[in-house]
Amino acid sequence: MQEYLSRMIGGEILSRQDTHTIMLGIVDQKFNECQIAALLMSLQSRGVSVDELLGFRDGLLETGKYLDFEDYNTLDIVGTGGDGKNTFNISTCASFVVAGAGYMVTKHGNGASSSVSGASNVLQGHGVKFSDDLSQLRRSIEETGICYFHAPLFAYGMKFVGPVRRALGIPTCFNLLGPLVNPCRPKNSLHGTANQAQMRLYVNAHQKIGDHFGVISSYDGYDEISLTSGFKLVTNDFEKVFTPKDMGFNYVNPEEIYGGATQQEAMKIFDSILDGTATESQKNVVIANAACGISVFDRNLSVADSIEIARESLESGKALATFRKFVEINS
Repeated sequence: MQEYLSRMIGGEILSRQDTHTIMLGIVDQKFNECQIAALLMSLQSRGVSVDELLGFRDGLLETGKYLDFEDYNTLDIVGTGGDGKNTFNISTCASFVVAGAGYMVTKHGNGASSSVSGASNVLQGHGVKFSDDLSQLRRSIEETGICYFHAPLFAYGMKFVGPVRRALGIPTCFNLLGPLVNPCRPKNSLHGTANQAQMRLYVNAHQKIGDHFGVISSYDGYDEISLTSGFKLVTNDFEKVFTPKDMGFNYVNPEEIYGGATQQEAMKIFDSILDGTATESQKNVVIANAACGISVFDRNLSVADSIEIARESLESGKALATFRKFVEINS
């Protein structure tokens, strides 16, 4: 580690192979916590490069559990988190809307970091039991169109940096790795980032990974389509700025997509989206994100078409039926 730190002090950017090797060393417990903290702070101070981020990703995937879903064409919808906005579980709701519309979803997620409720929290609150069993997960996607990967069951390497990250108490490059280490390596992804710098990093990372991607970032700091401002969408094919009006929606006030002060409040909002009793603003935010995910699958769809597909899934009850079946199979 001393060699890597010396090179960084000298202004050098590490290679993808360097950080891959470092990640393997962290998992093998070759470095002490002081060395890991120094590494993370050095990277955070100057900003992690694309290759450095991908090297850590390579190491986490290599030391984690892989799920063979190669025969499925699936989508993951997830944000980097840590935007501090405490929204309700928008991407999780949107995932069930996408699945209800007939597209397969392999959702990757975790418990809350900066909000009241993360994807794992809301699903566990409904009785879902997390599994890393391939046959169980395949059954879930085949019978409901969606399965869920609870991140700690797969990215084993994360636990070796956990104590240092908690002690530092500030974001590090590992906060950006979660969406990139889905254990089935889905062919399609819609990833949300909290600012334009993260967006550029993610776009460049996806271009090197070679998957079918969409990366979104709202201009007021949300790591998803919030409808509180305009947002940028970058895919393999184009880069475009949208406003809520471009999608046929009204602007939303931040308090209208607040996730509540307790886990129970967050679950109540989640349920209201799917059962049709949510506010118009809450419903529209979910439809907008689901529509964007659907458009990653099918680039031939217009914005209006993808919105109508998402709206029909939600308003017809298909998304709710999908969720209920998912809970039944996974509880």
